[in-house]
Amino acid sequence: MAQEISQSLEDACGENPNIMCEWVFGRTNSETWAELADWFLDRPLRIVFIVVLAWIVSRVLRKIVRKFAAEVAERTVRPRSEQEFDNRVMRTMSRMAQDQDQRARAQKRAITLGAMLESLVAIIIWTTAALLVLGEIGVSLGPLIASAGIAGIAIGFGAQSIVRDFLAGIFVIIEDQYGVGDVIDTGEATGKVEEIGFRTTRIRDVSGVLWTVPNGVMQRVGNYSQIWSMSIFDMEVAYDTDIDHAMAVMKRVLDEAWKEEHEPATIIEEPEVQGVQAFGPNAIVIRAAVKTDPAEQWAVARLIRGRLKKAFDEEGIEIPFPQRTIWLRNEDPEPLGSGLNN
Repeated sequence: MAQEISQSLEDACGENPNIMCEWVFGRTNSETWAELADWFLDRPLRIVFIVVLAWIVSRVLRKIVRKFAAEVAERTVRPRSEQEFDNRVMRTMSRMAQDQDQRARAQKRAITLGAMLESLVAIIIWTTAALLVLGEIGVSLGPLIASAGIAGIAIGFGAQSIVRDFLAGIFVIIEDQYGVGDVIDTGEATGKVEEIGFRTTRIRDVSGVLWTVPNGVMQRVGNYSQIWSMSIFDMEVAYDTDIDHAMAVMKRVLDEAWKEEHEPATIIEEPEVQGVQAFGPNAIVIRAAVKTDPAEQWAVARLIRGRLKKAFDEEGIEIPFPQRTIWLRNEDPEPLGSGLNN
């Protein structure tokens, strides 16, 4: 008799009967009522529990991801040292504006990184929840998982570049290799970053061409506009020039530009005239280095070059150019002695 009841219970509730199905079968001794209790009472409760648990885990992980993304973005905000501030109000205000720009950039990076990681976490959680729900309603997950595995392998081979680009994009944001508004050199294209996507980066060059570069193909990236920039001046002077005088003139011009604090061409440290850089075929090269705000090195270079040209002209310092002496030989076509007969 016990074996018959056990077999009936197994027929009604399966090999591993749940509490609800077993309780109803024990009270009614009816396979039909036990199956109905399993389908309409126990399984819906377990499905609801899975969905609610997935929602709670998703909410918790979203908060963790947002906090992690904010911390990662905040680590790259370089605090200003006291040496970078002075008593001049305009320079201090400029530094404060730069700090605000850095924090705004960090906030954008946190939003982008958070959105990427939240999407990834949501896909994992809700895919797992969907599989558990399918298991609860009686769908055999073995063939489904096997088919998904085979399909995943096939797709993986065909989508290797997409996965590589996606992972590269995540590390670009985490490591703050570059951001929107930066001027970068990727080897393939050089220009201003207009958009950083999950898979590609859009760059606008000086000619107005918009380049779309996959994140995974960039083997190296040169950033011209992160934290600070440097403008190098190699000025050529004639060999008979008084080098000390030329360097003094360069120093005076650079210091004047530094103290004037031009907003679109901001010099953030005292310029340095480094001295003679090279002996060229036509001139002596004197090098100077100027530290500027990010992406302002080109504006500073244009400003300084114009002022150096005027100052050199006023001081009589020659900026040489390649010169060539040409000898013209005029050969007399008449034979020797022909002029004696005249």
